[in-house]
Amino acid sequence: MSFRDFMLLFFICLAWGLNLVLTRWVVTDLQVPPLFFAAVRFAGVAVFLIPFLRPVPKKLGTLLLISVLIGSLNFALLFIGLQNAEASAVAVTGQLGVPISTLMSMAFLGEVVGWRRGLGIMLSFAGVMMIAFDPASFQISTGLLYVIACAFIGSYGGILMKQMPPLTGLQVQAWVGLFSFAPLFAVSGLWEHGQVEAYIHGGWRVWAASLFAILGVSIFGHGGFYTLIKKYDVSLLSPLTLMTPIWGVVFGIVLLNEPISPRLAIGATMALAGVFIIAVRQNRRLPEAALGKKYGAGDS
Repeated sequence: MSFRDFMLLFFICLAWGLNLVLTRWVVTDLQVPPLFFAAVRFAGVAVFLIPFLRPVPKKLGTLLLISVLIGSLNFALLFIGLQNAEASAVAVTGQLGVPISTLMSMAFLGEVVGWRRGLGIMLSFAGVMMIAFDPASFQISTGLLYVIACAFIGSYGGILMKQMPPLTGLQVQAWVGLFSFAPLFAVSGLWEHGQVEAYIHGGWRVWAASLFAILGVSIFGHGGFYTLIKKYDVSLLSPLTLMTPIWGVVFGIVLLNEPISPRLAIGATMALAGVFIIAVRQNRRLPEAALGKKYGAGDS
């Protein structure tokens, strides 16, 4: 990989990791309801990417279902998870998209997994369970359960993406944005209260976070990553994307003063080691599984 492309990937992962922390800050400190914030993000993506809605892709019904899975439902669960769990823990737990995508490729596509990737899958889940389960209180983090559900749903959406004709990254973003913002606004209207007031009260800080999510993450991040996907093998890119959870943990500690406990440190090491093992041993039937949900609609 050229130095220029590595630096592009570096800043993409930095943007993804930073966005997790910013979203956590918006939905907790600034108290913007998470479903409403997700809806605003998708509405902005749809507006900015209107030119990429043409030509209209085939299998529009399948794309609608994919949009629900990797768009509105996926981000609703992620943002609710961020409201109820620390960003550093969410950054690591979100990497379960990689082993879950591999498991789904086994179930739906007939992928055969050897003992090394099997070990990686077990390490990933064991590490996340160590983070999510508090042995002192015998309780599991509710927020991280939302993130785990998010990883399952996003991974299934990635499997369905295999049925679609080839689309560019920005085409996918445009259609997911178009299909996702209205359901999120509707559900937010039913379940959340004071959304508009909270968003306006947040002032320039909320607006800046929204623009960063739209332009920095959805357009620059996923658009740039799709460019790299076309140039380099997945087995080269996927281990490098582990910079994303590392940045998530770093920004969570630095910007939100989140504590780093021994349980988080050990669990994160186990989980990311498992993801690394899976990432370097590429799936035959679904190479994108090594990228989790970054491929297509992407990370936070």
